[in-house]
Amino acid sequence: MHVTPTDAAGALAGLRAGEPVALVIVPRRGLALAWAGGQTFLATPDPVSAVRDLEELGPRWVWWSARETGAELVAGGVRPRACWDLGAVGRLLHGLSRDDAGAVWAAARGLPEPPMSEGELTLLDLPGEEDDAVRSDGQLSREWLRGAWAHDAQSAQRWVQLALQTREIQDAGVRSLPDHRAAQGNSPLPYLTALSESMAALLAVELGHDGLPIDRVVLDGLLESTIGARPATETDEVLARRARDERVWSQFPGDPIDLRNPASVRDLLARVGIDVPDTRSWRLEPYAGSSPGVTALLAWRKAERIATTYGWTWIDRDMGTDDRLRGVWGASEGAGRMTASAGLHNLPAELRPAVRPRPGRVLVRADLGQIEPRVLAAVAGDASLAAAAREDDMYAPVARALGSDRPTAKVAVLAAMYGQTSGPAGAALKDMDRTYATAMAFLRAAEDHGRRGEDLRTYGGRLLRLSSLRDVLDQAGSESTVAHSYGRFARNAVVQGAAAELFKAWAATVRAGIAGSDARIVLCLHDELLIETAADNSGRVVEIVESSLQSTASWWCAGSGVRLVADTSVVESWADAH
Repeated sequence: MHVTPTDAAGALAGLRAGEPVALVIVPRRGLALAWAGGQTFLATPDPVSAVRDLEELGPRWVWWSARETGAELVAGGVRPRACWDLGAVGRLLHGLSRDDAGAVWAAARGLPEPPMSEGELTLLDLPGEEDDAVRSDGQLSREWLRGAWAHDAQSAQRWVQLALQTREIQDAGVRSLPDHRAAQGNSPLPYLTALSESMAALLAVELGHDGLPIDRVVLDGLLESTIGARPATETDEVLARRARDERVWSQFPGDPIDLRNPASVRDLLARVGIDVPDTRSWRLEPYAGSSPGVTALLAWRKAERIATTYGWTWIDRDMGTDDRLRGVWGASEGAGRMTASAGLHNLPAELRPAVRPRPGRVLVRADLGQIEPRVLAAVAGDASLAAAAREDDMYAPVARALGSDRPTAKVAVLAAMYGQTSGPAGAALKDMDRTYATAMAFLRAAEDHGRRGEDLRTYGGRLLRLSSLRDVLDQAGSESTVAHSYGRFARNAVVQGAAAELFKAWAATVRAGIAGSDARIVLCLHDELLIETAADNSGRVVEIVESSLQSTASWWCAGSGVRLVADTSVVESWADAH
């Protein structure tokens, strides 16, 4: 039925805070809503404003993807307090690489993953006598996936009803997964992970919308000092590139070579008596103190990277007229980490002084300390490692337990998680086996699953679909390099994936804490949060960041005895925190 905003609020008035309400926005027509007690179509030329009004009722909005519905709300100035993102939960529950409605629907119902909706329509996709949305083979019609659901109110109501049904299936699925916490709460961890992954998907949309604050004057100065003045023509750009090359050529005898060819660079180094198996920067750095040529080459590499990835074209392409750097964010790539385009996740340290808000505003930077080894202690249930994780610097007690110095202890722990067995790490791992047997057994079990091409789930319930690699592994053999690499991937993914889930749960809690204020999360970099806020609000934001971490730890690693720590500071530019 068609109702007014007042009537819609009345119909939803009996909702409990956090109750799921599926939402579909039909541009310029209205919005379709479905919840356990019914459904309705709210006819309004401004559906985003209607959602803002209904937010006061405290629903948990259910949508197919934050990239669509969430993006429309954020663009309209609405920051929903709670959501269930069907695409994000599909990635968690089924290990999907896609989050479109077709893939999510099929996975929830145990159907084969369909081709993308851009493919050609078949007779199954054309309107029929019964249900136009769902084909006779159970898949969603690609015509509906292309937008046919928005043709009228009745179709929109059908589409939102399908979304609510899919959420119910997902809810049952995540609640049925095992909860590996030492102390389990009222809600299983995979269910709580589904909630935080959903909020991370919405946060990814907000990050792309808000952008990272940049001082353009500072950035221009940094680029000019590194790669030269902004070129007016293509010829100027070519000349600037040659000038950078010549600063290296001048330090070596003989003819110029292509500095972008590693084999040629090896030959160049041989001219001055430096014989190296490869030209990786870490291998060349020991020669920098005695060789001006190597010093020039390493400086050239930094400048070349900035010129090609972060040069003047980058500014023109990715920075808005409001001096905000924007990229497209993903909430769960690879093992589950948040990622971004526009170089936001790999911004060189040389350019970070330019990341600064306008006068009167500051950045609150918070970085989780030693998060992966602390996560390992929790997910493996290793009491000895958990005891070490109660210290500010957990590598110090690990070093005492191993009878080594701190650097060796750190190498041992990282080698255990990444499957490194050669060099100093190999010897240190023997002591790890003796001292932290439970954690090492957990890692080796994950590695064995990877070698055999068997599916795994992270601590929070994310499916790692390793079975899709089985054909490759069968052909290569269990002792092959391929099997070894998949084993190492699995060994690391069960830790890195869990750490990513913890980070996003923390970020979602911080987001909730700063809601309603002028503060905004502007960067999620691996284990680091950047929050922009007014200077006079920074103290409050710091309190929220730190209390949010303890709040998240109280349920995420309940009963493990693991302590989570963060280095939090208030700075005027990102560089000030490093």
